Amino acid sequence: MGLIGSHLASPGAVGLREQAEALAEAMPPLVTEAEHVASTVAQGVHGRRRTGMGETFWQFRRYREGDTASSVDWRHSARSSHLFVRETEREAAESIWIWRDSSASMDYASNFAPCTKRERATVIALALSSLLVQGGESVAPLGHGGVAPAPGRAALRRMAHALLDAPEADAPRTESLPPPEHLPRYAQVVLISDFLSPAEDIVERIKRYAAEGIRGHMIQVLDPAEEDLPFSGRTEFEGIEEDLRLMVGRAQNLREAYHQRLEIHRNRIVETARRINFTFATHRTDRSPQTALLALYGALSGAIAARRPPRAGL
Repeated sequence: MGLIGSHLASPGAVGLREQAEALAEAMPPLVTEAEHVASTVAQGVHGRRRTGMGETFWQFRRYREGDTASSVDWRHSARSSHLFVRETEREAAESIWIWRDSSASMDYASNFAPCTKRERATVIALALSSLLVQGGESVAPLGHGGVAPAPGRAALRRMAHALLDAPEADAPRTESLPPPEHLPRYAQVVLISDFLSPAEDIVERIKRYAAEGIRGHMIQVLDPAEEDLPFSGRTEFEGIEEDLRLMVGRAQNLREAYHQRLEIHRNRIVETARRINFTFATHRTDRSPQTALLALYGALSGAIAARRPPRAGL
């Protein structure tokens, strides 16, 4: 079962058993693909530098399996029925929060793509998590109730469930912007989305992260049809997240203006990312996920000279 095997085997309520059976059908293909992508990239990279950011106190967190007795803050724990570990900024800086957009637009796949944007973004997120955990890092899904980063296979199983659990039937669609969640100073976030929301909204959100001392890495996942607009002749365009329809007699006549509009939108985000020390790259779903993962892992490893965000498409 790859990343989730032992988790699904754990005892639980009757409802969890039904959920596990449903997950067992949906997870393996993407999990297997993610592990293959991570394995391929791992053969060509070295371990990450672990510099740390000092020993300044950050927060107390609950004791978890793998923590040593010496890491327990016994004075603070004495006030509660639980054990607590004292975390410092060094530990926070070595943790990575990963967010994958799950809004409706990510379900799009044209006839020119092998998968939806959501599927590709999920593979990249899971493969990156696997690669980071292999390097001894701690990872956590961003926007899932303040879950603390953790190392090891347990963290991978938790990431897989956060990304692949089926939402409740009446659950509202996830916002297409990364959540404004409080994170420790010097932490790193990885944001994987099509980033087709209004540029001003995206810019405002990532600037909020930067204002708290957080460094970010953005991967824009697009369908080749969204990059190229390859349609010709009479074409009807339908909105995915809005109830809009547009019938065009000669779709090819829109191509130049569309490319300019997309470039302006992306440049606005890239320019802001550069100013706040975020990295940004574009990945098309008709290209290998290994290329996106390698660039992303390199950014996280501090491999980008002078911390300038890459602009070339992947």
